[in-house]
Amino acid sequence: MIELRGVALERGGRRVLRDLDLRLTEPRIGVIGSNGSGKSSFARLLNGLLAPSEGFVRVYGLDTVADTRAVRRTVGFLFQNPDHQIVYPGVAEDLAFGLRNRGLPKAEIGPRVEAALARFGLAGFGDRLTHELSGGERQLVALAGIMVLEPRLLVLDEPTTLLDRRNTRRVMAAVEAAERPVVLVTHDLPLLDGFDRVLVFEEGRVACDAPPGKALDFYRRLADA
Repeated sequence: MIELRGVALERGGRRVLRDLDLRLTEPRIGVIGSNGSGKSSFARLLNGLLAPSEGFVRVYGLDTVADTRAVRRTVGFLFQNPDHQIVYPGVAEDLAFGLRNRGLPKAEIGPRVEAALARFGLAGFGDRLTHELSGGERQLVALAGIMVLEPRLLVLDEPTTLLDRRNTRRVMAAVEAAERPVVLVTHDLPLLDGFDRVLVFEEGRVACDAPPGKALDFYRRLADA
């Protein structure tokens, strides 16, 4: 599914990632680490938002540099702040945007948008304005906007950080219902219960790569050191 070989990343003259050699095939992968550890930069490598300074990243066999457009069709990326993702003021209009860019016939767009909204508990929201929605509702709209494009993989960069517990549960339930492989970057460790594999980043490297229990114990010891 995801392969990184000899990957390093420099930004602003500083090496923020180094020595990444990973093959990720599990359906649910968590990514944790302290602020500045490199975990968000890692997530952005997976859909071509950032290009490695050394090495290569492949997702489903697609190189994130040579095949950037195809990678972005394959990988749905959800930001921490939905306002960084939502383009149009109207909910239905925003979901339709990506479909129009894909060249779908107009007759297909409306039903696809309605189905996506209903799937995430937003039936009847099509005529709403996004700025009038709660933070959790906006994040669900952003997620629906990704899923309406039917990506093969979801990469979520701290998508619940701005949400209360109720909306966190709503968003994570929607992610679970999406039935796609997920890479989740988070500070909210309980969200990783039931995940298959967790990567702990520290100073731009993977300091631990293990099942959740072992990885979280390592991370807590690291934080207490």
